[in-house]
Amino acid sequence: MTTIATSGTTPEVMQRRRPVAARVAVLLIFAVCGIGVSNWVPRIPEVRRALELSEGLLGFALLFPAPGALVSMPFAGWLVARWGSRPATRLLSLCFCAVLPLPVLAWNLPSLAFALLLFGAGIGSLDVAMNSQAVAVETQYRRPILSTFHAAFSFGALGGAVIGGWAAELGIDLVPHMVAVGAILLVVSAVGSRWLLPAHTDAGDHGPAFAVPSRPLMLLGVIAFCALVAEGAAADWSAVYLQDYLHTSKGLAAAGFAAFSLTMAVMRLGGDRIAARWGAVTTVRLGGVIAALGLGLGLFAAHPVAAMLGFGALGVGIANIFPIVLSAAGRMPGLGTAPAIAAMTTMGYSGFLVGPPLIGFLAELVTLPVALAVVVLLCALIALLAGTIVPAASPESYP
Repeated sequence: MTTIATSGTTPEVMQRRRPVAARVAVLLIFAVCGIGVSNWVPRIPEVRRALELSEGLLGFALLFPAPGALVSMPFAGWLVARWGSRPATRLLSLCFCAVLPLPVLAWNLPSLAFALLLFGAGIGSLDVAMNSQAVAVETQYRRPILSTFHAAFSFGALGGAVIGGWAAELGIDLVPHMVAVGAILLVVSAVGSRWLLPAHTDAGDHGPAFAVPSRPLMLLGVIAFCALVAEGAAADWSAVYLQDYLHTSKGLAAAGFAAFSLTMAVMRLGGDRIAARWGAVTTVRLGGVIAALGLGLGLFAAHPVAAMLGFGALGVGIANIFPIVLSAAGRMPGLGTAPAIAAMTTMGYSGFLVGPPLIGFLAELVTLPVALAVVVLLCALIALLAGTIVPAASPESYP
């Protein structure tokens, strides 16, 4: 799947080949990101024991990826706007792979916090760059394909979690494990990114290098914020709800998030076809309704099976909302793709980061089931705001 011309190859054929190769390259980068992040998560308990950290100190250290990501996202948007998403994605994917082993190389709390700050910066900046390239590829396809890329991340994360758990179970040392993962992913990124769309595709993109959110972009940001609050809530509170409030075993409690993750990954595989057939607005509105009704009924029933079905429905509902919102933001008139995606990613991931702590605070005041009901209301709000996607989601927005 190269783009090197051969004898008898017409420019029209070359134009058809290039997006296919670029699409595969972007899929690889998204999978690399998912695999890298999820290999680290199963090794966190060992890092805690090695550094003799209390749960509170570990929690303090785990706060640092958030500011690293949020600070790096606007910078990545500027980088893409100036250089184009190809060189930015190539550079930042290599940087992400290089910082993967840093947390397990830490020797005390300050070094761990600094390593996690760089880890978060690597994730956040790559997120903006690879999504900018994904929107550029989608624009050449002239139909929705962004959900496929996010499916690659989801399945990469699932596979990476299995690899990381397997390495921990076998007793493989932290440093060799993460260094090997970083090195392998670096090679995959370096080779695969050769087929990204050329830099001139979106370098010097029209619009400012940093996007101050306009009202339409802000409304899209609210949708992204709500969707990622729901995702963060499922990640951090599903097991707690099942185990502490519905009195399930630890294994069964983990099934709630597993159901959410699996339904989200599977739905993202077909998300582009759904959006192409039903339209972005209907897909987002229906997703918000399914998420709100599914989780709401699961909480109301207060039964383990109902709760797992509810979290599964939440995954079905919100699976394709963030990719659609990113695609719409990237093609919004009057804004450059990279700055718009940087602004959208920053607003969305703010929800992922601040949502779970806020739910915990509410749970202290009104119990966890009632606090999780706030997620139901946010999903309903997504359905109400779905119409704001119209200007950027129409077929005419593909240049």
